[in-house]
Amino acid sequence: MNTPTPPLASLRIVESSILGPAAITTALGDLGAEIIKVETPAGDYIREMTWPVIEGVSLMHYHLNRGKKSIALDLKTEAARRIYRDLVRDADVVIEASKPGALAKYGLGYEELRKINPKIVFITVSGYGMSGPYKDMPSHGIAYDTWAGIVKPAYDDEGFCHIPEHVGIGINAAPLFGGLAVLAAVIRARESGEGCFMELAQSDAAAAFDWYRSESHMAYARPEDVVTGNKSDNWVRRPVATAGMKEGVRYQLYESADGHVLFMASEQAFWKNFCAGVGRMDLFDKWPGSRYADHARGNRELQAILRDIFKTRTTEQWLAFGVEANTPIAPVNTAQNIVDDPQFRARFKLIPHETHGADMLGFPVQFVGEALPTPSRAPTVGEQREAVLREVLGYDAATIDALAQEKAFG
Repeated sequence: MNTPTPPLASLRIVESSILGPAAITTALGDLGAEIIKVETPAGDYIREMTWPVIEGVSLMHYHLNRGKKSIALDLKTEAARRIYRDLVRDADVVIEASKPGALAKYGLGYEELRKINPKIVFITVSGYGMSGPYKDMPSHGIAYDTWAGIVKPAYDDEGFCHIPEHVGIGINAAPLFGGLAVLAAVIRARESGEGCFMELAQSDAAAAFDWYRSESHMAYARPEDVVTGNKSDNWVRRPVATAGMKEGVRYQLYESADGHVLFMASEQAFWKNFCAGVGRMDLFDKWPGSRYADHARGNRELQAILRDIFKTRTTEQWLAFGVEANTPIAPVNTAQNIVDDPQFRARFKLIPHETHGADMLGFPVQFVGEALPTPSRAPTVGEQREAVLREVLGYDAATIDALAQEKAFG
């Protein structure tokens, strides 16, 4: 497999980040971008946040800050601010992944930095963004999911309300939207010579990621003779998005002999293939369904029959059947056992804990015929100070010593 120049090898990013918003550059680093993480002398306390903690360092730090170079600067000093300006001079992007305006208070905001580098792309990433009544509210990652209506309160046996297990959306969607915007802005800046200022709220990203549900509710607010359900449901509205799957039968979860499978024969052709494959064409004859999007909603008689049929084979057998009969059946994994799934093992490049502190999933997009470089291990505070100052900025030993005397590094 070829190992050509990484796709983003020409991209240099100066990142001032703390905690989860640092995720905005993780994938860019996986793709070869040079990311210089500027930390305070105390360092980003993400290393002590969340769990698990592996040999004294959090998994979140190992994952989000892999592939980055760390330099610790005390921006309260003019010497450190000179270094920061020098870093920006030949950079493409500045990431302010903390409270908006954190850099401006040191004279390092977008307006000041664009005077040094007119092509600089500056993005500030925060919880609720720079505008709106919530802009000054402190927050953490799950807040963006509760704000976006993604997480519903749960209650334990004693009646106490608690956060249910769920996939974090805001903290994962923001890097996707933000990374896309950053690359778009860099392309334009390289063509036009003009950079730009952008701002991204993780809460906005959560809402945008869950667009189907919110837009469906907005659609249902319109008259019922204008916005209807599917043709296969006789145009009757069903509940919004996946809530409307609860009464489905031909698109539903079923228990197998050793686990669960997801059956997805919502097209008539797939349903016919299934019935033929299990020798039950009588089911198709009795309930042929519509051509498209027919889940046999609410058909308890059919659901009971399918429940018994699916219990007769193991999950592995049903997956093989689905391929042979050409009908969609999927495994139902957990976050714990997904790593044992043969499809996962065949496609994911795992970054090993032996070299990187934690076992981590690599970048999911495959460049056919190419091998992306493995990102470096997440840095300790200021680990690459000498390398950044010497190799990136070209400082000599005397200059570095003088900056240390000025307390640039704390």
